[in-house]
Amino acid sequence: MTEQNQDRPPAHVRNGADLLCETLLANGVDHCFANPGTSEMHFVAALDRQTDMRCVLGLFEGVVTGAADGYARMADKPACTLLHTGPGLANGLANIHNARRAGTPMINVVGDHATHHLAYDAPLTSDIESLATPMSHWLGRSQSADTLGYTTAEAITQARIAPGRIANLILAADHAWSLTQASAVKAAAPNQGDAPQAARIAHAAQALSQSGTNADNTVILLAGKALRDEGMALASQIAQATGARLLTQQANARVERGLGRVMLDRVPYVVDKALQMFASTKRIILIGSKAPVGFFAYPGKPSSMLPADCEVIPAALPGDDLLASLKELAARLGIAAEVGKPVQHMVAQRRDLSLPSGHLSAQSIAQSVVALMPDQSIICDESVSSGRDFFPMSYHAAPHDYLQLTGGAIGLGLPLATGAAIAAPHRKVITLQADGSAMYTVQALWTQAREKLNVVTVIFSNRRYNILHGELRDVGAGVPGVNARRMLDIDNPSLNWVAIANGMGVEAARAETAEQFNQQLAAAIKCNGPFLIEAVLP
Repeated sequence: MTEQNQDRPPAHVRNGADLLCETLLANGVDHCFANPGTSEMHFVAALDRQTDMRCVLGLFEGVVTGAADGYARMADKPACTLLHTGPGLANGLANIHNARRAGTPMINVVGDHATHHLAYDAPLTSDIESLATPMSHWLGRSQSADTLGYTTAEAITQARIAPGRIANLILAADHAWSLTQASAVKAAAPNQGDAPQAARIAHAAQALSQSGTNADNTVILLAGKALRDEGMALASQIAQATGARLLTQQANARVERGLGRVMLDRVPYVVDKALQMFASTKRIILIGSKAPVGFFAYPGKPSSMLPADCEVIPAALPGDDLLASLKELAARLGIAAEVGKPVQHMVAQRRDLSLPSGHLSAQSIAQSVVALMPDQSIICDESVSSGRDFFPMSYHAAPHDYLQLTGGAIGLGLPLATGAAIAAPHRKVITLQADGSAMYTVQALWTQAREKLNVVTVIFSNRRYNILHGELRDVGAGVPGVNARRMLDIDNPSLNWVAIANGMGVEAARAETAEQFNQQLAAAIKCNGPFLIEAVLP
């Protein structure tokens, strides 16, 4: 052997971590949102050898899982995450919960100790299965390096079952570092949803044929991929032909909205308003949705938002092919439905969208965003109580996608926008973000700066958990005193969002008037890279 050959590093021999990466890539999973630790270092090294895999670091696991959620909602395919043992998974569970409620496909690779090390009960040893089970549709553990391709393929298959599932794969460190000659494994083809069920469709068609002209009598409630253009166009034709009222759930993973698209009201968050909306409803047709219930229980108020005698008809379940179900429903009703052609009087038309002036308020912020947002924007909404004006105002905004918090676990907005921007790099992402919930996953701003993402973040800075002030009143617990305010307000000291953003590498500005906000938003939309506006509210 020559001296030159002696100095040359040995060629890499494939291991289980390589097989895992190769199987992910062979099935189109080419983004990994990560916060790794020692147990995952061989997986990190394998990712380093795979230049087709884009690796995105989050400085907290809730950012990692929330970004994977936003990515999948816009890419219509799963990303994988890399999480460090049970505590790392636990840190990410809140946004896995939100993703599960959104029907998001997600593959979480959770590292664990080497199998022979588990018996020693090292500090990071934990019951990962028990932590993962409540948030899993599928849960698997690696068995060997040689079989890791099959385990990974099964995780991918499970994640891609409609409407999207959470697959958690526990990766033992020794299975990652052990050598293998096994080849990457192809997963089953993505599942587009179960075929329409004839009996359910027939039942819904019969009910719709009885709805008559009373628009409050029968409701069609849409969710999932029925909220894309084709689904809403078909639903509008069915509603027009039967006299039914068309609505969507209070919270949805993604809705295509704006000019030229069907205008849909959503079920209100406030219980009294929701009860009023459904007061005269006799039957509700569910298309991928669930029957509306209160977000919480309130003394003296019902849990269901529907009248006791309202018939609930699940025409299509969340895991069904919703577009095919709508087509079949139209056919059953004798409607010659035209795909992609909504009923025109249900479609948003252009209106004069003027800019507000003077006092800055949640309403004026919504008005400014609606007036200035560019075509094909992506709105990520975690504005909580401050942003309720945006949804009805934005019917006449430029065409856009609307993503929102689905599971109620706050801390999703900033990571959701991060993942959405990575999935759709040529579109402007605008985050409507409450200040309290932003602090849960504020590290997402750093990831936005590092990845140079086109995200404009609007912080509704009211220096309190404003929704909780209302909830304290609504549950009948009275007016907040000194101790309650110490738990519900986030002033003293007030957060300085310009300084926080700058510290994360994000350019930022502060707006105290509508004119300042208009100017800053217009400039932020035009620039490349992330920008944060602290909108100071009274």
